[in-house]
Amino acid sequence: MRVAPLLLAVAAGGCAAVPPAIGEPGAEVPDRKAEASYQEALSRVTEHREVYSGIDTQLFCAATYQSAEFREARVRRQALFQTWPEPKLDEALARERAEAAQVHELVFGVSIVDRRFDDFDSKNTIWRLSLATDQGEVTPLAVRRVGRANQDLRAYYPYLGDFWTMYTVRFPVAVAGRPLVAPTTRALLFRMSSTQGQVEMAFQVETRTAAAPSSPPASAVPPSPPAPR
Repeated sequence: MRVAPLLLAVAAGGCAAVPPAIGEPGAEVPDRKAEASYQEALSRVTEHREVYSGIDTQLFCAATYQSAEFREARVRRQALFQTWPEPKLDEALARERAEAAQVHELVFGVSIVDRRFDDFDSKNTIWRLSLATDQGEVTPLAVRRVGRANQDLRAYYPYLGDFWTMYTVRFPVAVAGRPLVAPTTRALLFRMSSTQGQVEMAFQVETRTAAAPSSPPASAVPPSPPAPR
């Protein structure tokens, strides 16, 4: 009787070897403090995994959850690289805040030994993607293939080696009519599952549980100053 090989997913930095960095590194901003701040923000919302069949590599993958805080860090980094004027930066930040409220989005990269299975955006993909919390599970609204990684993309996501493919995936913010992230929610669990392996990545979320302070009587509230122009 033939026994199917075991497909094992492990976290990078564990007992398995870390995938080699292939390709020229991405650019860094001249301001060391700003560079360190971005890398710290990136590390808080990024997870790495590797899948093996016995001793053979099946795939390397990593994902970055696009939290509201990280979206701002990413946009400000792009503004530094491209020397945006302040109005353009403000417009981009407002757009990112609006999108963060409308969808749960992740950027993920994969390097798959068998390129036939690098088909996450295909209608007939072998992969099932999902996002789960203590409130339930949702499947993607959209998966978009950005393309093969390059030096420009590595300036924002350094883990994207030359043989990696970058994707974005968007999930709904509600499940069965209720928010996917509730006051009791502590993490978002991103899953990638197929015959090539199963991967789970957990991203911590911050929720506000404290009740808002009661408003003082209207007579006690001073009029607001006019908004600056």
